[in-house]
This record gives sequence, C-alpha cells and structure tokens, in this order.
Amino acid sequence: MNVNFINPFLDSLLNVLSTMANMTLVPGKPNLKTGNIAKGDVSGLIGMVGPQTKGSMSITFEQDLIFEIMQNMLGERPVTIDSEVTDLVGELTNMVTGGAKNLLGEKGYDFDMATPVVVAGIGHRIAHKSEGKKIIMPFTHEKGTAYIEICFE
Repeated sequence: MNVNFINPFLDSLLNVLSTMANMTLVPGKPNLKTGNIAKGDVSGLIGMVGPQTKGSMSITFEQDLIFEIMQNMLGERPVTIDSEVTDLVGELTNMVTGGAKNLLGEKGYDFDMATPVVVAGIGHRIAHKSEGKKIIMPFTHEKGTAYIEICFE
C-alpha cells in the first residue's frame, strides 16, 4: 500500500483531535492486521471509492479515550458508550476522512465517501469491503489508544 495514500489519513486524525478536542496523540508503529476483531470499544468505518482505488478506513477508540474526547469537545463526560458517543465517533470518522480527502485531492486522488457505520462493544468486528491488505496504526494518549485501520485495493 502506498505510504503517500496512507499518511493523509494519519495526519488528518492528528489534526482533527488537536483542533477539535485539544488533544495530542502519539503515533505508534504501523502493522499489517489479520482478522476482523477491533482492538478498542467503539469504531467508525467508512467506505471510499474513486477512479484510482476503492477501500475503507476505520477509527477505533478505547472507551476512556473517547470519553475524554467527548469531554473536551462537548463539555460532557459520558458513563457508557451510548448514542451520543456513537454519533461523535461517526462525526470524527467523517472529519478525518474529509480532511484526508482534501489532502489526497491535492495529490490527484479523488474519491467519494459513504456514510460512516459505527459499531460498539468489546470484541466487535470491523468488516472492510476491499480485498487489500489492512494496515493498523495505534495512536496513544494518557487516556487510552485510538487505532486507525486502512484497507485499499
């Protein structure tokens, strides 16, 4: 998978959380992922298709981290992963993908975005729709970890 295609998603996640939630996450080491089990508690998954490629991206948050993000963005701290938390994860997924779309557009890539799907619960599954390799990258914070998964053909 092309690093020039992956980096805009990673940069966009860092930018969105820095700007919207006043949080700095530390990127970890990317790895290939096998299987569909999510590493965190709530995930946003969005499909993308364009003339050059098709694929999907997901962002998974550990519970304490998404609660901290919600506290910083909306001024309220949830006690469970409820509809407000899943709505926020969907919106964050949209913002990250939109930011990456803008960065990729500057490099000549164009794609349309689907509506994100949000899944929650311990051991939930993330089903990417393309046949490419899945790259997973952790982003750590004192309140927990977020994981970005990118899968493109």
